[in-house]
Amino acid sequence: MKIITVAGIILMTFLSFFSYAQKTISEGTITYSITSQSENKLPQGDPLAGATSTIYLKGSLSRTDMSSPLGKETTIYDEKNGLGIILKEYSGQKLMITLTRDNWISQNKKFEGIAFEITSERKIVAGYNCTKATAILKDGSAMTVYFAPDININNKEYNQAFKNLQGLPVQYEFKSGKMKFIYVLATADLGAVPVAKFDFPKSGYRVMTYDENHQGKKEQNN
Repeated sequence: MKIITVAGIILMTFLSFFSYAQKTISEGTITYSITSQSENKLPQGDPLAGATSTIYLKGSLSRTDMSSPLGKETTIYDEKNGLGIILKEYSGQKLMITLTRDNWISQNKKFEGIAFEITSERKIVAGYNCTKATAILKDGSAMTVYFAPDININNKEYNQAFKNLQGLPVQYEFKSGKMKFIYVLATADLGAVPVAKFDFPKSGYRVMTYDENHQGKKEQNN
């Protein structure tokens, strides 16, 4: 009986420590600074200087605002109901693209089946103890991420790139064409986020479906 009691105490202590060590984010605001580098080393410097990506989380709701000198793009998605929108504001034009759950899957198809290889490399980024991980996307491009394994985001749908990553991405980079984009965590606020932050605008935007927008892009490329 004494052995069982001691074993139970040890197990409870371990679980208590594990619970304390693992923090899950279900609500909060996370902001990244964004920089870009061109293989051609453009003389005008970084076109994304001062750009940020701000993520708002609240249960199954997520919103990502990307602001740069080029314009602003917002993605709002309700994972529970499978509904979302993409808002684009560039050169005075304001467009709203509606999304269904199937559209959301199609929009993030390049991250389908992504699997990270965890390395033994460790470093401190933005004050977090991070582990390096790498992945190859379906198009053959590579992604590198330094993540904090002791912090998890509850809503795995907020960014399909990190759906299978067991930790908070603190710094990550990837290539698109001849450009490399680098995201570094700037702030993480775990305070309450107003539900109104996830409301869809009712006016002020030209509205089209995801399929209509996709078809328009295909016609432009032909």
